[in-house]
Amino acid sequence: MTNLNFSSTKRQTLTGALLLTMASVCGLAQAQNTWPAKPIRIVVPYAPGGANDILARVVAEKLTPAFGQSVVVENKPGAGAIVGTELVVKSAPDGYTLLMAASGPIVFNPALMAKLSYNPITDLAPISLVGSFPMILAVNEASPAKNFAELVNNSKANPSKFNYSYPSASFQLVMELVKTKTGLKAMNVPYQGSAPSINAVLTQEVQMTLIDSGPIASLLKAGKLRALAVTSEQRLASYPQVPTLKEQGVDVAVNFWSGLLAPAGTPAPIVKRLQEEVARIMALPDVQERMAKLDIKPVGSSSADLAKTISQEIQLWTQVAKDNNIKAE
Repeated sequence: MTNLNFSSTKRQTLTGALLLTMASVCGLAQAQNTWPAKPIRIVVPYAPGGANDILARVVAEKLTPAFGQSVVVENKPGAGAIVGTELVVKSAPDGYTLLMAASGPIVFNPALMAKLSYNPITDLAPISLVGSFPMILAVNEASPAKNFAELVNNSKANPSKFNYSYPSASFQLVMELVKTKTGLKAMNVPYQGSAPSINAVLTQEVQMTLIDSGPIASLLKAGKLRALAVTSEQRLASYPQVPTLKEQGVDVAVNFWSGLLAPAGTPAPIVKRLQEEVARIMALPDVQERMAKLDIKPVGSSSADLAKTISQEIQLWTQVAKDNNIKAE
């Protein structure tokens, strides 16, 4: 009799567990079918104004009518983009909190930092590459340097008087690589975001900056800043007069990228829907035209492509940092 009661109890327990599992699966399926049922936020781990922020706002603007829900951008800068990235990593994987991350927190931070509070490969779900862009090395209009070679020579003659500004560790890594390739003498001075980094050059707190072209376009046009080099393989259509670093004998060619990611564990149907929408948005003629004016190449990749890019670039920049003894400061 005892064995019969035990068997009955066991069946009841298994039945209850099965019902709970089925309810959970049904609840998840229902949530995916009704997603999005409330506003979505895209976290940008930088201050407003940079290419990453611009791309996030373009995507948010186009997603809002497509989803019938508000899609808002929240800027959460700090600690080399770690603050905003951590926020998303720790958020519920329900498709309502997304990350528009440049290569900085995703591939450069792991390359530069021995200890990092998140793993971009295991803690985030890649959705799509969104855009790529080169950087411009710029100086104040009052700088005596009219080209990159003159800048290098001036810095060698006055090493204690040369500093450069940068908005995140990724820009620092590229600039430090340029220094090792050329002998340029300049101390690094970090700033929280593109705007203050650029302002430091305008006020001559520093002698140069390395920045994406969007935030300084109007200043270059007004003649308040002077571009000495671009980091792309080829000259930019917007600045045909500005030579690449390679043209000036520096073996460096780098493009940064921005990608949309979600917390790990976000349901695959939600990731797929977002990926399809990003691809559609970045192919729109008005978006392509707007990006061209900012020297940003619009991209709408597969999730697998973004995952592959992340893995390959972490390996690449980790080796570059090691070879050049570059660490985040």
